Amino acid sequence: MLKSLSRAVSTAIRISTTGTTSSARALQPLTRSALCSTNSGTIRPFTRSLWMMNNNSGAASGYRPKLFSSKGSSPVSCGCESLHTEGDKAFGDFLSDEIKEEKKIQKHKALPKMSGGWELEQNGTEAKLIKMFSGEKVTVTFNVDNSIPPNFEEESEQAAGQKSADDEPDVVSTPNFVVEVTKPSAKHSLVFDCHYPEDEATRGEGEEESDIFAIREVSFQPEGDVEWKETSYNLNTDSLDWALYDHLMDFLADRGVDNTFADELMELSTAMEHHEYIKFLEDLSGFVKCN
Repeated sequence: MLKSLSRAVSTAIRISTTGTTSSARALQPLTRSALCSTNSGTIRPFTRSLWMMNNNSGAASGYRPKLFSSKGSSPVSCGCESLHTEGDKAFGDFLSDEIKEEKKIQKHKALPKMSGGWELEQNGTEAKLIKMFSGEKVTVTFNVDNSIPPNFEEESEQAAGQKSADDEPDVVSTPNFVVEVTKPSAKHSLVFDCHYPEDEATRGEGEEESDIFAIREVSFQPEGDVEWKETSYNLNTDSLDWALYDHLMDFLADRGVDNTFADELMELSTAMEHHEYIKFLEDLSGFVKCN
C-alpha cells in the first residue's frame, strides 16, 4: 500500500516537472521571434542612427548632417520666386564695392583710338582692326578673353611678404592676334598668326630695340568669311631662317603692323578687357541680387 502511494506521488512529480519544462521551452521561440521581428529590426537601428547623428557625442567621426545642424543660411524672399540667402546678400555687397573700386582705377572711359587710320569693329570680346592700304585690305583680329598673362614673380613676392599692394604693376592685356593681308587680284589671303612673347628676344646683337611681338605661323587661307582650311600648309617660324623671318616682319611693318601698332594694340586690348570685366561684374551683381 505504501509502495503504491509512493509511486503515485513520484509519477505526479514527473508529470508536473515535464509540463513546466515544456512550457518554458515553448515560450522561448515566441520571445526570440518577437525580438527579431521585422518591425523591431527596422525601428531600433534607425532610431539609434538618428540619435547618433544628432547627438553631440554620438559618432566618433564627428560628422553631423546639415539636416540637424542649427546653423544654416536662412532664405530671404524678394518676391521674384528665386532663392536668396544671407550669403547672397554678402556676395552682392562685395560686388557693389568691387565695381566701385574698378571704376575708380579705370584709365579709359572710352576705348582709345588707334593711329594710322585703323577702323575698329567690336563684337563682345572679339575685335577687328581694318585698314585699306594702297588697294590692299589689312585686317587684324584679336580676342581679349584669357589675354592677361599670369605674373608668377608677383605671386611669389607677395607670398614672401616682399611686395605691398601699392607696388602691384598695372594689368596689361597681351592678346594673340591674326593679321590678314588681302590683295585685289589674289584668290587667297596671306595670314600671320602673331603673339606677344613672354621674353622679348632680340633678332641680332646690333639692334637698338627688339620686336615686342612675334610671328608664330604664316599660311595662305581663302579670302573673306569662308572657313579656313586646316589642310593648308602652315609655315612655323620656330626653325625658320632669320633672313626670311626678318623679311616677313618687314612685310608687316610696311603695312602698319609694327612695334608702334603692337604697343597701341596692347593699350586698346587692356581697355577693352577692363570694360568687359566691369560689365561682367555688373551682370553678376544683377544676377545675384536679382535686379
